Amino acid sequence: MTTATTRTTRTPPARTGDDRAGSAPPAAAPALPSLTGLRWVAALLVFGLHVNNFGYFGGEPGRLVLWGFGAGATGVSFFFVLSGFVLTWSARPHDRAPAFWRRRIARVYPVHLVTLGLALLMAYALPRQPRPTSGQALSNLLLVHSWWRPWWQTLNPVSWSLACEAFFYAAFPLLFLLLRRLGPRGATALGVLSVAAVLVLARADAHHWTEQALYSMPAARLPEFVLGAVTARLVQLGRWRGPGLEASLALAVIGYFLVPQVTPGYSATVCTIAGFALLIPAAAVADLRGLPSLWRRRRLVRLGELSFAFYMIHLLVLRAGTQLLGNKPHFGLLAGLGVTAVAFTVSLALAWVLYEAVERPARRLLLRRRGAGRPSRERPEPVPGARETAAPARD
Repeated sequence: MTTATTRTTRTPPARTGDDRAGSAPPAAAPALPSLTGLRWVAALLVFGLHVNNFGYFGGEPGRLVLWGFGAGATGVSFFFVLSGFVLTWSARPHDRAPAFWRRRIARVYPVHLVTLGLALLMAYALPRQPRPTSGQALSNLLLVHSWWRPWWQTLNPVSWSLACEAFFYAAFPLLFLLLRRLGPRGATALGVLSVAAVLVLARADAHHWTEQALYSMPAARLPEFVLGAVTARLVQLGRWRGPGLEASLALAVIGYFLVPQVTPGYSATVCTIAGFALLIPAAAVADLRGLPSLWRRRRLVRLGELSFAFYMIHLLVLRAGTQLLGNKPHFGLLAGLGVTAVAFTVSLALAWVLYEAVERPARRLLLRRRGAGRPSRERPEPVPGARETAAPARD
């Protein structure tokens, strides 16, 4: 478990002379527990969005929930930016792509496989549940279902963001190689291009320039991941010059509440991308310098460790709840709070089970050295958060 105690360390000093590609990050990157705590907040935003979508609250309470969590889907964008940052921060300079991909599979696939199995069980055991075709089930299994819009939310709907992450993982070895060859100016230019790409894609999506909506398209979400990777590289090189944690958080919150003013879908990314791209490195720098940070408190970090499993299971819990509550029951304030608390507690309990009984032991098993009966002695991977994935998105 990532601890809430942080060593007082300095950000890497700016390199002198020609700071070109080849500059490698430290062999053992310091842990950044604030990013783990922030991961939980993003997962909670997604949970609140789905509570709103399932119509637990009616009347004025329902309007308040919509106001607070209607933009909760931007938590997935946060996961994408965070994923790029964490993977770059913890990357091994001389790592080979197959070893990297093996670790990524060990990180995310066991929980995906279990929640996919639960979704299939629910589809056939519960009444009034859509049953997937063989193509939908296979594409979910292989994490390619987000490439075709009609399949992007079949079975466990939140796994669409995991399909995006799978694409990011496939591209990361090339991206990391590029970042190591670029100096600070080149990395900054790549970050600017990523933001410009988000703006262009948002306009294309809002005006329906493409036949398929871009919100769930992995290639369209790649600029967010690249931007996170760029900010991590600048922090590594000691060239990050963004605002502090409080100012970055304020910008992220302002962007969050601007989301209702734009066209629904991919366009929401425009409102939050700047705030998220500033908040994540600001939290990292706060950890490195030992500055105050709410996000690295012990309990919040622990919840952040559970956030991926929570993200992957919570929507299945809400869907199962419709068997008792019906669709969009629109309860009053007290009843709505009660059923939300029950759904949250069940989701968190199942997330703990998934983390302790599936995620951690499966990762240890899959990362054992081939042909050996003991764990590999290779250097443990420094992980700024508890995990390098998101999920709707989360993770």
